[in-house]
Amino acid sequence: MSVNKRILVTGGAGFLGSYLCGRLLAQGHDVICLDNFHTGSLDNIRAHMASDRFHLVRADVCEPFHAQVDQIFNLACPASPVHYQADPIRTMRTNVIGAMNLLDLATRTGARILQASTSEVYGDPLVHPQPEEYRGHVSITGIRACYDEGKRSAETLFYDYNRCHGTDIRIARIFNTYGPGMQADDGRVVSNFIVQALKGHSLTIYGDGRQTRSFCYRDDLVDGLIRLMNSDQAEPQAINLGNPGEFTMLELAGMVIDLTGSKSRLLFMPLPQDDPAQRRPDISKAQSLLGWQPRIALQTGLKETVAYFDRALSVVAA
Repeated sequence: MSVNKRILVTGGAGFLGSYLCGRLLAQGHDVICLDNFHTGSLDNIRAHMASDRFHLVRADVCEPFHAQVDQIFNLACPASPVHYQADPIRTMRTNVIGAMNLLDLATRTGARILQASTSEVYGDPLVHPQPEEYRGHVSITGIRACYDEGKRSAETLFYDYNRCHGTDIRIARIFNTYGPGMQADDGRVVSNFIVQALKGHSLTIYGDGRQTRSFCYRDDLVDGLIRLMNSDQAEPQAINLGNPGEFTMLELAGMVIDLTGSKSRLLFMPLPQDDPAQRRPDISKAQSLLGWQPRIALQTGLKETVAYFDRALSVVAA
């Protein structure tokens, strides 16, 4: 039987953070949700607020935070290009100064801390699929660098705190994640396609649509985060968490159109700067060390996500 813990989730009012908070509450833990609501939403955590084990703190990770906690999940940072490029300096500060503040907290309290890193640390990869040992092909001058390099810098800090202070760290490199709870305007391809299809608009395809991504359903991803946090098998190292299924944007668009019954057409636009040509995780470490692999197929997860957006858009229209 697991021991109930006091757990801090930064970015806890966001898409993944709010679902993680719910999973931790269901396991009987006390949860502190810290969020500045830059991209998070009270709607995401409204159901959690009925629990006396859920504690909301409106704050920014760029300011020091003091609490006695057993575990820290650091999910604080806008994760979609639209949001992290809107204020790139703020994004870099969140990734670097925020990570330092939380690492200081973990070191003081003896808490285990997990960094939600990203597949973006691999940049536009020259190795496919991407194993954790691959050091990446990342632009430090492009419009995505505030996020890509910010996350890489945060990983460096995590390793240095472990070496210098013995801080108990975990690092998850998260690949594209989707599911109910996403924002309609967050600029991610799954939400873009679904919302456009439900509204009868053209689906926006950047470039020729042959670039690939791997999509992991929310429930699978959060299960991986919890397993990584609680694993004593994973020595300080980055672990890929994602679904190794690989799809082109054209394939994804076709699936969304079929699931929504939309008559939407495709609208081709220029490819954004530094947009990766391919993305697929090697999850052999997660499989061997955590006993984790995704269970939910893209078709199944998209069906649930379409139903969520259909309800959300109906409420807005009413």
